[in-house]
Amino acid sequence: MSEPRRVALISGAGRGIGAATARELGRRGYHVVVNYRENSVAAQGVVSDIEEAGGSAEARQADVCDGEQVRDLVRHVYAAHDRIDVLICNANTVNPPFEPLLSLSWDAFIGKVSGELAGAFFLTQNVVPAMQKRGAGRIVYISSTAADWVGSVAAHSTAKAALNTFSRHVAATAAQHGITVNTVAFATVQTDATAGVLNDELRKYTEERSVLGRVLDANDAARTVAAVADESFGAAVGQIIRVDSGYDVLDQQLHATTKFFQ
Repeated sequence: MSEPRRVALISGAGRGIGAATARELGRRGYHVVVNYRENSVAAQGVVSDIEEAGGSAEARQADVCDGEQVRDLVRHVYAAHDRIDVLICNANTVNPPFEPLLSLSWDAFIGKVSGELAGAFFLTQNVVPAMQKRGAGRIVYISSTAADWVGSVAAHSTAKAALNTFSRHVAATAAQHGITVNTVAFATVQTDATAGVLNDELRKYTEERSVLGRVLDANDAARTVAAVADESFGAAVGQIIRVDSGYDVLDQQLHATTKFFQ
């Protein structure tokens, strides 16, 4: 009797990093649950891509910021497959307000922070108990190096920093039950979601500080997430894994302060 397919649930998988990760995990033999909030056509397109490549997938609607919808989503997956091996918390639940802190409204600020955490919170609370019963599971949170930025990104940075901290609490709770939790924090990734902010000037700046000589794309991100989700990555637990194509070290090389310590 053949081993049943491993099941991966990916939130916000209708586009961008989520869609690319869904296709990558489909290629790696997972049955992929492509979660989406509104765009059923895009989500079904991802499912079709996976199936045409010989994989297995399904699209499931749920607003991950709504606890009841998340409960229904997770119940359906377990009813159909009796397992979730990998949870990828990827959904971009609230677009960030890029405004200076002193002109930023409280509603815009807290909306981004609470939206960022709600999706991760509800998915975690509904998936982890069943993983605990099985004594196995992988969770990957998708974050951003924006957690370390300052400037007109206060809401976005605070939200990502909060997600990073939340993920470490989950890791500490889950590790004793055989569940491995990590976070991947990406720098600028070229997707439809970043098209509006990735202008020529920012692109050039990023390319000059990349060991690849280019901006990361969704497939770069997907391969990284899939690797972190794999069981062979089990030695890393509760880590915030920075993926910036060398941006941080190359930026310091271009604007070196280390010369004072040589």
